[in-house]
Amino acid sequence: MIIELILFSVITGFAFITFCVSVYNLLTAPVPGKNLGSPENNESLPFLSILIPARNEEENIATCVRNCLNQNHPNIEVIVLDDNSEDRTGEIVEGIAAEDDRVKLLRGEPLPKGWLGKNWACHQLSEEAKGEYLLFIDADVILREDAIAIALNTLKKSNLSMFSVFPTQLLNSFGSSLVIPLMNWLLLNFLPLKQVYKSKSPKFVAANGQFILMTRNAYAATGGHSAVRDKVVEDMELSRLIKRSGMRMMTALGGEVIRCRMYSGFLSSIRGFTKNFYAGFDIPAVLFVIMITFFVLVYLVPFVFVFFNTIWVAPVLLTLFSRWFTSRISNSNSVVEVLFHPIQMIIMYFTGWRSLYFTKTGIIEWKGRTL
Repeated sequence: MIIELILFSVITGFAFITFCVSVYNLLTAPVPGKNLGSPENNESLPFLSILIPARNEEENIATCVRNCLNQNHPNIEVIVLDDNSEDRTGEIVEGIAAEDDRVKLLRGEPLPKGWLGKNWACHQLSEEAKGEYLLFIDADVILREDAIAIALNTLKKSNLSMFSVFPTQLLNSFGSSLVIPLMNWLLLNFLPLKQVYKSKSPKFVAANGQFILMTRNAYAATGGHSAVRDKVVEDMELSRLIKRSGMRMMTALGGEVIRCRMYSGFLSSIRGFTKNFYAGFDIPAVLFVIMITFFVLVYLVPFVFVFFNTIWVAPVLLTLFSRWFTSRISNSNSVVEVLFHPIQMIIMYFTGWRSLYFTKTGIIEWKGRTL
């Protein structure tokens, strides 16, 4: 009885803390078009380079580039690097470039030793860019027409060197709905997102390579993608460099302004989660295993124990409300997240071990290339 009471106290206490974090994020998390406000009407429009690394993106690239061209901040260039695609990515971009001289296509150089593919692609893009500001986005990102103006206004008003966004994920299958929300939950259940901006500590960092806006000076000062050339989770490493350099950054959620269709199904979602999960925490393997095991203890075990003792209703309800809040913040399916939470915890644990194994053995594959 005493052991159960101690276990209950530990689990409920931790669940309550993360419940409070989810409430804090619900009330304060930066969201373009919501609490970050609207872009100002400004005659002085700085020149901005939109940089898109693309490998086998024929399904997404046309929509992405045309959304960039349709921004109400017109003083831009759009540079797409065709990273040795095996489909029509380059051909599609060439066609758009023939219609609009703001678009330029680069052909990726061979991957040098010691570099990962996306980092090398972004580095090449940065060397070609002429803008005062550099915006790195993925080819599957969908921008509302005011997205860049809002992002630029936020960066300038808040005196930021880096502004990153976790786009709202468009989930088009039940399988992806089981996996992708876990990434948002890991972010919003444990990290007070506003503290990424308010705190100077490198411990409070979060970034998403799907949307990273930086000043050219900050990019050069930190070394940019060259400084993180061999990092799988390069976005997080860039944000740590910003904080360690004494510069300011902010991380936001996409809301209705910045969206993304990242993975199409269950297996592709698992592969994507595997690539980023272990590397994103930047902790030793032993601590990572302890962490994901503790997550199972706190967020899954009470759903079993509640059938034997009603005292466990407390941590169950705290967890379910947290899931509801994080789903509301990230615009995902609240019903699926609440109803299938226990299954998602099993998926999380399995993927954690998978991510650790593949990372340590060096056999993570992405876009047809071993990382």
